[in-house]
Amino acid sequence: MRSERGDGGRGPGRGGLPAVRRGLAALREPRFRLFFGGYSVSLTGSAMASTALPFAVLASTGSLTDVSVVMAARIVPLVVLLLIGGVAGDRLPRRRVMLAADTLRTVSQAALAAALLTGRDDLLLLVALAALGGVGEAFFGPSLDGLVTALVPARLLQDANALLSTARSVASLIGPAAAGLLATVVSPALVLGVDAVSYLVSSLMLAALPVDGGVPQKGVPPLVQLREGWVAFRSRTWLWAVTLQFCAFNLLVWGPFLVLGPITAERRYGGPDSWGLVMAAYGLGALAGGLALLGVRPRRPLLVTTAASLCWAAPSACLALHLPLAAVAAGALCAGVAQALFGTLWPTTLQEHIPNEMLSRVRSYVSFGSLALGPVGLSLAGPLAQRVGVGRVLAVGALWQLVAACAVLALPAIRGLARPAAGPAEKVPAAAR
Repeated sequence: MRSERGDGGRGPGRGGLPAVRRGLAALREPRFRLFFGGYSVSLTGSAMASTALPFAVLASTGSLTDVSVVMAARIVPLVVLLLIGGVAGDRLPRRRVMLAADTLRTVSQAALAAALLTGRDDLLLLVALAALGGVGEAFFGPSLDGLVTALVPARLLQDANALLSTARSVASLIGPAAAGLLATVVSPALVLGVDAVSYLVSSLMLAALPVDGGVPQKGVPPLVQLREGWVAFRSRTWLWAVTLQFCAFNLLVWGPFLVLGPITAERRYGGPDSWGLVMAAYGLGALAGGLALLGVRPRRPLLVTTAASLCWAAPSACLALHLPLAAVAAGALCAGVAQALFGTLWPTTLQEHIPNEMLSRVRSYVSFGSLALGPVGLSLAGPLAQRVGVGRVLAVGALWQLVAACAVLALPAIRGLARPAAGPAEKVPAAAR
């Protein structure tokens, strides 16, 4: 695969240590460095919480269905409010939108931890608190890519995204292992309190940023802004094709994996610490993939990410086949590499091909479509596994991922989309008006 390096993709790149050093240039930007620090802390807390939450709910209520319901409760408001969050990100200062979102997540996660620690196992209360966290995420996510464009020059966008992806990878590596240990030694619910503190740190860093990001568009009616974002989304085949792929992925692969993986770990591999090992392997793979992309610019990024998405079938397949824990961890490692490639190249593609003034709206449509059926996958994974078996549910997801990735790879719009010579889009193409 031909790659490019340097500003604007001049000349062939070779990777290695010099490329990594070039990729770290974004950290020399003070504003990005400030945001990166707070965001990295919150990512670590979230990685810990996602590992501990199923065990905390299971310890509190003893029901697999309750685990599915509480996990889905966070996704439902996220999906429902994503489009509103996208309009807010293009209509209001993005930093302020993200600051409000992190404040809400601090409060909701602290309350959830307190409820579980004090034995308040009322399912409706747990669902409500988890849902508030989803509300915060619905407003935070769409503004993220647009804020990054205000923190670094255009030539450093991919490197900034690679660093953010690497931070996610480090969090995925450290968070689950720490959560597994803390959950085993003390309590899974206490891990949620640590996550609340991490959101507080992130909100403090956002409050200290000297820029808001974006160009607020208060004069345009919100419904008109929604329509403009939809036109920009549907006019690009590569956008809606990848979105459809990940809609099915979250329904059939990732949702069941998040619910049934911890359950399988509890029944077959020894409990939270073994699941923490699997997720740490996922984080290690993501870390390796993120570092490999620093300073290296594939000319056709969507071709790379779509081919790599075949690896997402690996961990579910290993669990379905009842392979040893080491094999499951190896599958998670491969999936982590794929996640790093996607987490770096996908947002960079959006930033380079979508005008900044509608980036939050387009991002919200992508996220909405990708996550729309996620709550269904999370909610049905437990009950369906009780009826037909955990292995069968995971096997169907793994097989689907292989078929879907090959189908998307066959699209010319995916294989042919190359990096623009002039950097990020600066105006709305006629097809997107």
